[in-house]
Amino acid sequence: MPTINIQIFEGRTVEQKRELVKAITEATVKTLQCSEGAVDIIIQDVKKENWATGGKLWSD
Repeated sequence: MPTINIQIFEGRTVEQKRELVKAITEATVKTLQCSEGAVDIIIQDVKKENWATGGKLWSD
C-alpha cells in the first residue's frame, strides 16, 4: 500500500486538493499497478514562516 506525503504552502482550496489527489492516485495506480483503494495520500499545509530554502524563510 503506497502512502504519499505531500507538503504544500497553505492556502490551496479543497477543490485544488481534490484535483491533486485524484491525479496522483491515477498516476500511482497506473505506475505501480495497484488499486485506488491501496493509495493513501496525506497533505500537510505548511505556513511560509515554517519553510525555508537556501537559508531563507519563504515568508521573508
